[in-house]
Amino acid sequence: MDFNLSEEQQMIQHAARTFAREEILPVAAQFDESGEFPVDTIAKMGELGLMGIEVPEAYGGAGLDTIGYVLAMIEISAACAAHGTIMSVNNSLFCNGILKYGTEEQKKEFVQPVASGQLIGAYALTEPQSGSDASRMKSRARLSEDGSEYIINARKSWITSGPVARYLVLFAVTDPEAGARGITAFLIDTEQDGFHRGKTEPKLGIRASATCEVELVDYRCSVENRLGEEGQGFKIAMSVLDAGRIGIAAQAVGIAQAAYEASLAYARDRKAFGREIGGFQMIQSKLADMKTRLEAARLLTLRAAWAKMQATDSGSRFTLDGSMAKLFASEAAMWIAHQAVQLHGGMGYSKEMPVERYFRDAKITEIYEGTSEIQRLVISRLETGLR
Repeated sequence: MDFNLSEEQQMIQHAARTFAREEILPVAAQFDESGEFPVDTIAKMGELGLMGIEVPEAYGGAGLDTIGYVLAMIEISAACAAHGTIMSVNNSLFCNGILKYGTEEQKKEFVQPVASGQLIGAYALTEPQSGSDASRMKSRARLSEDGSEYIINARKSWITSGPVARYLVLFAVTDPEAGARGITAFLIDTEQDGFHRGKTEPKLGIRASATCEVELVDYRCSVENRLGEEGQGFKIAMSVLDAGRIGIAAQAVGIAQAAYEASLAYARDRKAFGREIGGFQMIQSKLADMKTRLEAARLLTLRAAWAKMQATDSGSRFTLDGSMAKLFASEAAMWIAHQAVQLHGGMGYSKEMPVERYFRDAKITEIYEGTSEIQRLVISRLETGLR
């Protein structure tokens, strides 16, 4: 087994690390405090190709592979998890689905400006009453009498990048009698009549990644902007989430990496009872466990990225690998961030140190794009074949 990175992968890792440390890290606390969307740094990320890493250059992206995407996500998220969230949605949830299921015209119209960072994309699946149980959504879409467009009435919640997104991949029921097979995906232009944004959510963590509820009232979507075939929406949604979970796993690894590195530095510098606290056995035990979980999460995430690359070539699924990586990495990030706060003592509870932000940011990785409980269901069902 070869663990060496290719020249291209090393290049994107280095570029992302340099940008994250020089451009994002100095302003991360400021954006966390204000909750403002980081327009300037996101635009610069687009110029570097970070907003469409796996998107072919013909559609405005960097044309790199999934491992390169994961490596870049880790570096960006280590500096600021909110920037990582915006990057993940753009890459995994928006561009990925259109590349896989969209027409040539859709790729040019919707992917190109988003992958290049000129515009922001979002993904609208969750509803107020249907989070994990997406098949029971209430949003509806019906064909107009002349069959040229769909009339959509929908209410979606917790839409990451919703307050600033120009385009959405949105899911609505076109055949209520068909259950999950009656859901269809649509490409939505937020500047059209009938589209409305709700208030920006005041969140615990990833505060600079704007999140809101959106509502569509008699919104008219042309048939040309349907993504895939009618009734294929649930399949598209689950396929996109498979890829999205790898992005969240990478984000979790980045948060965990930042929390561990801060703890390691503090253990070397902080003195108590006449010596560095890193010399005490209890602190050494914490650091050893933190490092081990961090590297295990990193390897699971990279393996999931590799599995996605193999699946792209063979047409197979990588659901199990993505779910395992997302489950383990998110819980590792939460545990490592918790240990980081504890290791820092009172200073860990202060906003003067970044570990309290890592702690707040880590929690969401256990929730969005499938909770830890859902990941355990996915994994166990795939392993047993039972439902």
